[in-house]
Amino acid sequence: MRSRSGPELRSVAEPLPYARYVQGSVTVHIDAPAGRVWELVSDVTRIGEFSPETFEAEWLDGADGPRAGARFRGHVRRNGVGPVYWTTCTVLVADPEREFAFAVNGPGGTTVNTWRYRLVPGPDGTGIDVTESFQLPRNPPTVLYWLVAGPFRLRTNLNGMRATLERIKAIAEERPPR
Repeated sequence: MRSRSGPELRSVAEPLPYARYVQGSVTVHIDAPAGRVWELVSDVTRIGEFSPETFEAEWLDGADGPRAGARFRGHVRRNGVGPVYWTTCTVLVADPEREFAFAVNGPGGTTVNTWRYRLVPGPDGTGIDVTESFQLPRNPPTVLYWLVAGPFRLRTNLNGMRATLERIKAIAEERPPR
């Protein structure tokens, strides 16, 4: 609605335009069994083979694979060039052949990002459609960050997710030599 002075006012129930940009997803069809794709997306120790930013990861606290509550840390090279830092993540969902999701933990255990892989049978009954997505929390620091760097970061994330899924696809679709 418009006020008499001209600027548009938003009701509390209307989402801010920013909300549609703090999340994104990319879907790639992979011609491989769901088990093979699940094995790749949920093995964080292989992330360095796929991700343009996270070049290694390791399970923590004795975890040796994906399960809800398991923690791991990832070694990140932001934007593929730096800065370089470690992040600690917590697995939120580990539903074999369907979904793998984890939260990136920030200061005080807050969530700074949630990454998700969803696996759905392909529309023609062959292969798997894999959707990788991210969602940032709606809080004041994220709003400020997104207002400043949002368009660049969204483009970077979308390109990175596509590159990650294409690399997973290449490995998942490899056929053993005859």
